[in-house]
Amino acid sequence: MSWTFLVILICVVVFYVAAAIADRFGRRRMQRKMLEDMLRRTSSSSSRTPSSSPAPQTIWPAATPTGASPASAPAPAATGAATGRPQSRTLNLDLSSSAFAPITDAEAKRLAGGLGGALWANLWFGRRDRIPPADDPRTAIIDRAMVGQGLITPDELAEIHKVGEQMEALRGDLSTVHHAADRAVEQDREARRQLKEQKKRESAERKQRHAEAVALRRKTDIVYLGRGVSKGLADRRSHVEKLQSLGLPVLSTPADVAGALKVTIPRLRWLAYHSEATEILHYVRFTVPKKSGGVRELCAPHEDMATAQEWILRNILDKVPVHDAAHGFVQGRSTVTNATPHVAAGVVVNSDLTDFFPTITVQRVIGVFRQLGYSPAASTTLALLCTEAPRRKVTYAGKPLFVASGPRALPQGACTSPALSNLVARRMDSRLTGIATKLGFRYTRYADDLTFSASSDEGKVGYLLARIRHITQDEGFAVNEAKTRILRPGDRQTVTGIVVNERPGVPRDLVRRLRAILHRAQREGLKSQNRENHPHFEAWLRGMVAYVHMVNPKQGEPLRAALQNLG
Repeated sequence: MSWTFLVILICVVVFYVAAAIADRFGRRRMQRKMLEDMLRRTSSSSSRTPSSSPAPQTIWPAATPTGASPASAPAPAATGAATGRPQSRTLNLDLSSSAFAPITDAEAKRLAGGLGGALWANLWFGRRDRIPPADDPRTAIIDRAMVGQGLITPDELAEIHKVGEQMEALRGDLSTVHHAADRAVEQDREARRQLKEQKKRESAERKQRHAEAVALRRKTDIVYLGRGVSKGLADRRSHVEKLQSLGLPVLSTPADVAGALKVTIPRLRWLAYHSEATEILHYVRFTVPKKSGGVRELCAPHEDMATAQEWILRNILDKVPVHDAAHGFVQGRSTVTNATPHVAAGVVVNSDLTDFFPTITVQRVIGVFRQLGYSPAASTTLALLCTEAPRRKVTYAGKPLFVASGPRALPQGACTSPALSNLVARRMDSRLTGIATKLGFRYTRYADDLTFSASSDEGKVGYLLARIRHITQDEGFAVNEAKTRILRPGDRQTVTGIVVNERPGVPRDLVRRLRAILHRAQREGLKSQNRENHPHFEAWLRGMVAYVHMVNPKQGEPLRAALQNLG
């Protein structure tokens, strides 16, 4: 059964292929014949002379409208005027009146069938770009049917075929127009391509100029130093008169700062840039134990950073006066000057500020430099050189990174931190001095240690402590309540480690310890007295003796003499 079906299928395919080939060859023969007829007609018409040309014939008018009698029909010459259409045109179509005799649909089909050949084999079938000629047999049948049925008038038919002849005559010009149009399109494409290439070149040139400008700006200026800290770098306006009145160097731009520090702009950018995660730090971090328990992290700056901070301290910060109540890290002042105002007081109140240096963030440091008269750009650059964020070490993608774990603030270990803290706390010192004076107290501050004293209590200590808490909070600090002490004459009144009950002095247990070490060292040697394995025991001993002599020369003189006897 399957073989029979396959044979039938093959036969059907062969039949259709043969029919298609035959139809294709028949169509080509028809086209060749029609082309030969057109060439023969063209050559015969060109050989005629004007005198031998047949008289032009007039196309018949349209059919008589319904309801009109033949007698009332207009003459053929007046067809155009009677129907409202243009006057009849004379064409060399060589048509007779019998060509437009009405025929029925069946007669039209019979005549078309007698032409033979497939419909699509006709050269003019389906063409929309040309009007078929009047001498084409199939076109003649169609013309006769349309005129006979009243679908078109002879004048309109003649006009259509005239347009077709004109189109054929102008087809050569049309090719020229097409060629010109194609050439114009190509020229437009070429112009567009050249314009595109020009825009690409201009874009590349702009990118190159931008890259060169960026490279030049990076060498000569700083416009970005990290997220959240760069907003003031565009403002370069400094208060020159104020800076000059304070005797400070005039710095307005990051380039001015770099010139003052004697470093390049790229080097300054590297030192001051704030990064949330970095592989390289500008500080060596280590911890030391606290007396109260726990550890304290210290940051020792590297050489370049330490040099820059030293310049800022000596040329700017040391020239700005601090409040009289501040005694910490101020030239000519010490723990002794901080404790002396509280000697033999009736009551001594000691308070401590929590996280003193970490509380002073980079924005507060920028505010200090701006108050001095520096521009926002210079203030931001200087503040970034004096601050650092607390960091913790993590590992990401196999690389160690130091990630910021808090806001950028004063590092404990930079030489600029104490001076900046005194400048930040100036208003707090002024307010605390005012409330202390109002209540009959004296006030001093050594770094984060606040000390108040009065000759008598008089029940004002509670109110004073409340005001201390309120003022410090208003100024951006916080009191460590656990370290607040109220000392009366019956207690050992100490201020920054100095006993002030009757006169400034060090605690007796420290003096006794030093005296014992020096006494036993005369018999056993100094090294044998280092029972705590101090790495620099002799230097520590000399420093403690000098400290006792500074606080109370009467206590320190015997110790100094004993130390000198050891050689």
